Amino acid sequence: MKKMRCLIVVWGIIISFISSCSKEHESVTPELTVSTENISLANAGDTKVFHVKANVSWSVSSSESWLTLTPSIGGTGTHKIEATATVNPQTADREAIITVTADNLTRQIVVVQTASVLFSVGQDQYSVEKGAQELVLTLASNAAYVVDFDGEWMTRKSEPIVSGTSYQEIISIEENGNIFERIGTITLRQGDETLLVTVQQKENPLTVAPVSTGVSLNAIALAAKLRLGWNLGNSLESAASPTSASETMWGNPKVTKGLIDAVKAAGFNAIRIPCAWSGYIEDQETYRIKDSWLDRVREVVDYCVNNDMYAIINIHWDGGWLEEHPLYNHQEEVGKKQKALWEQIAAYFREYDEHLLFAGTNEVRENYNTPTAENIEVQQYYNQVFVDAVRSTGGRNAYRNLIVQSYNTNINFAIDYLDMPTDVITNRLMAEVHFYDPYEFALDRSSDKYLWGAEFTGSPNVANWGQEDWVDAQFAMVKAHFVDQGIPVILGEYSPTYRANLSNQTALANHKKARANYLKYVTRSARTNGLIPFYWDNGHTGDGGSGLFNRSNGQVVHQDALDAIMEGAQQ
Repeated sequence: MKKMRCLIVVWGIIISFISSCSKEHESVTPELTVSTENISLANAGDTKVFHVKANVSWSVSSSESWLTLTPSIGGTGTHKIEATATVNPQTADREAIITVTADNLTRQIVVVQTASVLFSVGQDQYSVEKGAQELVLTLASNAAYVVDFDGEWMTRKSEPIVSGTSYQEIISIEENGNIFERIGTITLRQGDETLLVTVQQKENPLTVAPVSTGVSLNAIALAAKLRLGWNLGNSLESAASPTSASETMWGNPKVTKGLIDAVKAAGFNAIRIPCAWSGYIEDQETYRIKDSWLDRVREVVDYCVNNDMYAIINIHWDGGWLEEHPLYNHQEEVGKKQKALWEQIAAYFREYDEHLLFAGTNEVRENYNTPTAENIEVQQYYNQVFVDAVRSTGGRNAYRNLIVQSYNTNINFAIDYLDMPTDVITNRLMAEVHFYDPYEFALDRSSDKYLWGAEFTGSPNVANWGQEDWVDAQFAMVKAHFVDQGIPVILGEYSPTYRANLSNQTALANHKKARANYLKYVTRSARTNGLIPFYWDNGHTGDGGSGLFNRSNGQVVHQDALDAIMEGAQQ
């Protein structure tokens, strides 16, 4: 009996425990939390992790077969789930829904997989004519992209024309003025994807048929229109090598239309534009000039001719490869390079009318002494190479007026040695000389000869030569030897260096008066004897400079010097 009572007690305890557990289970409230509501997956196939926290059993499922979930079921606690997508082959984003369920609770996660890249062009190679034109690129893209150009002669005209994933890009192509074909690349980038489109543009013909329209005036008639000139010195000739060539390397700012307008407003109607080319050659085998440099020279030329001014371009010092080598052992090499450059320059500017003149060289010399027979023969060979190269290009260049230089552009050497080149057309050549006499006053900053002219006769600061009588005699020789023989002469450079650092104000005042006297007298004597004066302005207006204008804003800095030139030009 006692044993029976024990069994009854134990059984009661068991029943009580089971009842207690059952009641406890019935009181649990299901809880379900997911770590995110949105997942973004890459188009190439991707895996992202999210977490499920629950106090009851749970399960997860995907609405799309391309998205798998691991694990797909679990119990209480926090669990890491991997959502893995296959590669998206579509060119549009795709979406799946992840559903997480625990008892009667449901949570959803929106999964977006980015589209497969859509990026292609209809054509990746083009061959176009030399003229200015527009090229239409067609491409397909399902995302933003950027466009870059290898070659400044191609630009994006406007934003693309878009229809869905179809794009039309309009590309502006400039005229190819050079005698070489050119190849440029259009690069399109969308994320990590790159498309290359090659554009090959035909060359400007080296030779075209002669055209006389716009170049009807012969040298004498055209010279009569060149009243007074100014040099854009130390700007476009500021170049030494392809690694250092720069329009601003000699301290002057980049040339602007405003500066040229100011020069015209001051009274000049012609501008000599000294030019360097060697530092802008991109191919030493062919001597091909960079398109960007030809374009820049043209831009400055246009500042002049579009302003109804005359312009002269040349091959200036240019590192000395031409200017310092009138020697037999350099003749062939220099002549080859000179010919190649002038063919390009002439063909590029062939369509300009007679407002543009070409001058073959600058101050060609071995040294500043009396030239040898070799010096003269080679220097005049360079003059002939220039004339022949320009004429060979045809068009208006068959009639364009050209300017050739005496040895070192020295007047005495011009009288003694200069023979004008042979030309296929008559009366279209001019000669060029320079004048910096007396050297002590005009160029030698270390000299104490800072005065000039009859007003200062007897002063120890006046050179014992190169005064008024010398000026008149030099120019009279030029008149008799060239001008009176039907050969106009450009006085391509003249100017006295400004001595701003003289020791006292009296000396400076006298120097400025002497400088004005010199400019007035030389300009007037040149005009009287039929020479066309071009003042040398190097852009620097302080000590050692010859600048008349502030090149940054076009303001006149030395009004006294400018007034003297203008007064001298009146006849």
